[in-house]
Amino acid sequence: MTDRPPTSLAGTDPSPDPLVALRGGLVVSCQAYPGEAMRDPRTMTQVALAAVEGGAVGIRVQGIEDIEHVTRAFAEAGITVPVTGLWKDGADGVFITPTLRHAVAVARAGATIVAIDGTRRPRPDGLSLAATVAGLREHTSALVMADCGSLDDALAARDAGVDAVGTTLSGYTGERPRTQGPDLELLAQLVERIDLPVIAEGRVHSPAQARTALDAGAWAVVVGTAITHPTTITGWFVDALSA
Repeated sequence: MTDRPPTSLAGTDPSPDPLVALRGGLVVSCQAYPGEAMRDPRTMTQVALAAVEGGAVGIRVQGIEDIEHVTRAFAEAGITVPVTGLWKDGADGVFITPTLRHAVAVARAGATIVAIDGTRRPRPDGLSLAATVAGLREHTSALVMADCGSLDDALAARDAGVDAVGTTLSGYTGERPRTQGPDLELLAQLVERIDLPVIAEGRVHSPAQARTALDAGAWAVVVGTAITHPTTITGWFVDALSA
C-alpha cells in the first residue's frame, strides 16, 4: 500500500477525490432491513446526518430512495462527505448492486461511490465484473468500490478496473470463515497485494476493532450495525442481561 492516491482516481470529479476524503476515517453504513421500524428513507437520512455530526467522513446507503434523500439533504446542508451507494436486490448469491442497470441507477441517484458485488460469482445479467465497471464508466463519473469475499475476488476486481476494494463479503461467500469480528487476516492480505484503497467492512462492532483495522492498514473503516441498527444493539444488551 503506497501513500499516494491510486492512479485510478486521476481526473475524477468532484475534487478533492472522494476516496482521499475517506482516508483514515469512519464511514457509517445507514441501512435498515425491509419490514423494520426504521425502514424509511427519511429516517435513514436523519441517521446519516447524525453520523456526520458525530464525525463520519463518509456514509454508505442502500436503496435508490435512500440515496436520493440523503444526497439531497447533504446538498441542502452544504455537507460534502462522500456517499457510497448500493442497491440490494434479492437475498442470495450476487445481490449487492448485482447488475449494470442497478449500478447506473445508484450513480444517477447521487452516489459518489457505487458499491457493487466484487466477487467472482456469476452476475444476474451475465456481464463480467470488468464489463460492469466499464459500462458504469460510460454512463457516470462515480467511482466503484468492489465488495469482496476473498483475496482472489479482490485481485480480480482490481484487474476489472475498480477504484477500491472492501472486505464486506468475507464469511458470506463460502471462501472464508465468518470471523467474530472483522476479518483481519483478509485485510492484511489485501493491503499487501492490492495497490488500491482497502476498506475494512464487516462485523466491526467496537471502537477498538475499528482502530485495529485501521492500524492493520485499512484505508477507511465502515461500521453499520454497531452504530445504526438499534434492533441488533438492543439484542446484544438483552442477551447479556439474560445470560
